[in-house]
Amino acid sequence: MPDFSPTDYAVPGFVALVLIEMVWARFRRPDAYEPRDTLVSLGFGLGSTVAGLLFGGLAVAVFFAAYEYRLFTVGWEWWAWPLSFVLDDLKYYWVHRAGHRIRWMWASHVNHHSSQHYNLSTALRQSWTGAFTFGLLFALPLVLLGFHPLMIAICSGFNLIYQFWIHTEAIGRMPRWFEAVMNTPSHHRVHHATNPRYLDRNYAGVFIVWDRMFGTFEEERPDEERIRYGIVKQLGSFNLLWAVFHEWIGMIRDIRAAPWRHKLSYLLREPGWSHDGSRETSDTIRQRWLARQQSSVPHMPAPNTVADQNPIEEPPQAA
Repeated sequence: MPDFSPTDYAVPGFVALVLIEMVWARFRRPDAYEPRDTLVSLGFGLGSTVAGLLFGGLAVAVFFAAYEYRLFTVGWEWWAWPLSFVLDDLKYYWVHRAGHRIRWMWASHVNHHSSQHYNLSTALRQSWTGAFTFGLLFALPLVLLGFHPLMIAICSGFNLIYQFWIHTEAIGRMPRWFEAVMNTPSHHRVHHATNPRYLDRNYAGVFIVWDRMFGTFEEERPDEERIRYGIVKQLGSFNLLWAVFHEWIGMIRDIRAAPWRHKLSYLLREPGWSHDGSRETSDTIRQRWLARQQSSVPHMPAPNTVADQNPIEEPPQAA
C-alpha cells in the first residue's frame, strides 16, 4: 500500500523555482518581491507545516473511521488513481468556494490571499488553522464511496504541487487548449485579485472546467485594467501573527457585538456581511461596479427611420 507524501519530495523544486523567479524579477519586475512580504510568506509555510504535524492526525482518524462504513471498495487498481484525482479536484473546488463564501472558513483561508504581491512565495501562505474549519468533511463522500484515505491524501498532495507553479506573473498565457481545461497562472491571478470584476472567481485547483461548469469563471483582462492583489481590506502590516489571526479576531469581535439573532450569521454568512448593511460583500461590490459600468456606456443612436422626423423623447433605459 503506497504511503508517502508527494509534497515532501517537491520542496526542493519549490525552493529552486522561487530562486529562479527572484532572478527573473530582479531584471524584469523589481516590484514582484518585497523582502518583508516574502519573509511573512515563509513564516506561513513553516507554521502550516507544524500545524499539519500537530493536527493532521485528526483528519486521518476521521477518514479511517469513515472508511469502515464505505459503500464500495475501490481498491488500488490503476484506473482508481485518475478517477480519485479528478473527484478530489472537484471536492477541492467546492471546499475552496466554501472557503470564500462562509466567514468561518474564510477566517482560515484569508491567509492565502493576504499578500499584495503575487509570486511563487505567495503559494507558501498556507493556513495554520485549517483543521478548525472542518473543510476535511468535504472529502468524506470520496471515503464513503470506497476510495482509500491514503489514495485521497496522495492525490491531494499532487493537487497542491500543481497549484504551486500558477502563483506567478512570469508566465502570461498558456496555449488556448490548455487554458480551456487547466488552471493556469492567468486564471489564478484573477482569483487573487481584489478588482471588483474578479472577486470570488476561478476557484479551481487543477481543472478550470469546474468554474466554467458552475458559473464562477472569469477571464483575465490585462489590457483593460491591472490586477490589484490582496484582500478587500488590506492588512497594512507585516506582523506574521496578525496576518494569521486577524480575521478570527475580527469575527469574534463581530459576534460579541451583534444581537443574539445575528450572531450565527457572522459565522456562516459570506465575508463582509453585516446585520445592519453597513459593510459590503464581494457580491455587493461587484454589483456596484457593474452598475457603474453600465451607466457609463453611451446609448446607441436610434436607427435612421421615418419616425426620426418627429422624434419622441423617451426616458432612459434602466441600467
